[in-house]
Amino acid sequence: MADDWEAGGFGLYLHWPFCAAKCPYCDFNSHVTASVDHDAWRRAFVSEIERAGQRTPGRVLHSVFFGGGTPSLMEPATVGAIMETVHRTWPVANDLEVTLEANPTSVEAGKFADFRAAGVNRVSMGIQALNDPDLRKLGRMHSAAEGLAAFDIARNTFDRVSFDLMYGRQDQSLSAWEAELTQALKLGLDHISLYQLTIEVGTVFGDLYKLGKLNGLPDDDLSADMYALTQDICADHNMLRYEVSNHATYGSESRHNKIYWRYGDYVGIGPGAHGRITIDGNRIATEQARMPAAWLDGTNRQKEESLSGTDQAVEFLMMGLRLSEGIDPARYENLSGKALQPARITELVNMGLLEASNDSLIVSNQGFSLLNGVLRKLLED
Repeated sequence: MADDWEAGGFGLYLHWPFCAAKCPYCDFNSHVTASVDHDAWRRAFVSEIERAGQRTPGRVLHSVFFGGGTPSLMEPATVGAIMETVHRTWPVANDLEVTLEANPTSVEAGKFADFRAAGVNRVSMGIQALNDPDLRKLGRMHSAAEGLAAFDIARNTFDRVSFDLMYGRQDQSLSAWEAELTQALKLGLDHISLYQLTIEVGTVFGDLYKLGKLNGLPDDDLSADMYALTQDICADHNMLRYEVSNHATYGSESRHNKIYWRYGDYVGIGPGAHGRITIDGNRIATEQARMPAAWLDGTNRQKEESLSGTDQAVEFLMMGLRLSEGIDPARYENLSGKALQPARITELVNMGLLEASNDSLIVSNQGFSLLNGVLRKLLED
């Protein structure tokens, strides 16, 4: 009998924790530093991949994802050394997806050919906005023109290119967002990630918001209108929503992220990286040391916790219902030892928030905007 994780696949996530500057909205584990010992980081990544491979021998690896931070600040030689180690450590899928997140500055775009030679075949670009005033408010280091130029270089270098845009920005109107998103989709993208600006505790924006100094944010009605308009515009351009915030042409979905959402196994390497690996039928949650210096030191680098069947079922539900394909409720029952309550499902179906059959639960278009409420209802005792 196959382990549960095999329904989702197996991937590798590597976290590069450094950025040239900290964006005011960002609560990711990213750090600004004057210098980086690239040789030491290269050795540490290689060593950690080898250690992880000893625990997961023989698995077919479907994806590698360099996240951050700003992985395009890495030396291409580091990426090359990591990919050489990956190929020594695991058999890889014929269509192995290797994604690197990149900022669209001219300096980083100048390294794209070297990243391609090192094994990267997909780039995810943090463009975030297509006008200079908003880019400055967001603390971005590129101009709109520089971002579009970097995108041109990327799509002539890599097999696949995605970029991120953020909406619900300060003083952004519905019509301005419509024009901006339409402009982006006319570039010939095959994948785009569209996120509403959220104000996180512990960020510069979070501090300003607490002091009442972050003005011009959309109210709930405008936010809902922006989300609905986003879906309409993407549908008109054949960019199908396959996950709450992600749209792609058919076949161009992020394979790596689908491993998360389909609740597969993934090794997480780098400061603060999380993972899920199944060893002898036991699914283990891993978390690596968060601070770069502590991680590089290698002492007590990783914490681990065995997940109960209930924990796994909850994670599977929370991740899987983000996908437009939904989940198989039998898999939830296999993990948790009990089925989702039919009365809860019927209630959500009658509200138009869920679509249900014997082998699938799918959140409706209306339900996606209320996903947290749908999940709470399904998980009620």
